[in-house]
Amino acid sequence: MSENQTPPTPSEPSAKVRALDCLVGSWRVSGGVEGTVTYEWAAGKFFLLQHIDLHQDGMDIRGLEVIGHLFNPFAGDAGPSEDVWSRFYDNHGNTLDYVHEIDGDTLTIWGGEKGSPAYMRGTFDADGDVMESEWVYPGGGGYKSSMTRIN
Repeated sequence: MSENQTPPTPSEPSAKVRALDCLVGSWRVSGGVEGTVTYEWAAGKFFLLQHIDLHQDGMDIRGLEVIGHLFNPFAGDAGPSEDVWSRFYDNHGNTLDYVHEIDGDTLTIWGGEKGSPAYMRGTFDADGDVMESEWVYPGGGGYKSSMTRIN
């Protein structure tokens, strides 16, 4: 790309990102972690933002997750990444990367790359207002939780 060229940009959000619309709103989380999360679209709907206010294992976790395709035209990317990635930032200085995928009524979030042994799999009820899920960690750890839409 020459110095005077404008980098290519996607013309609209992908179907994979738009599928995450089922998360928009505020949710009460219970089970292995307690608190609330709120999802909202960033301007343009290319990115979904998750605001986190949770309590787990005696620790308060507040953070922000930005969910969408990776794309850096200035680095020579020809187009957005195939997978929908996110980066999570919290009040303890952690930055964690995830891949998100919706298949029917099932949301899977992999810790790191798709197919990772660390993942969450959740299933929405018929109304889309409750999601029962389980986080699975390598070595047998993890927890079950439930998200219930509160608005």
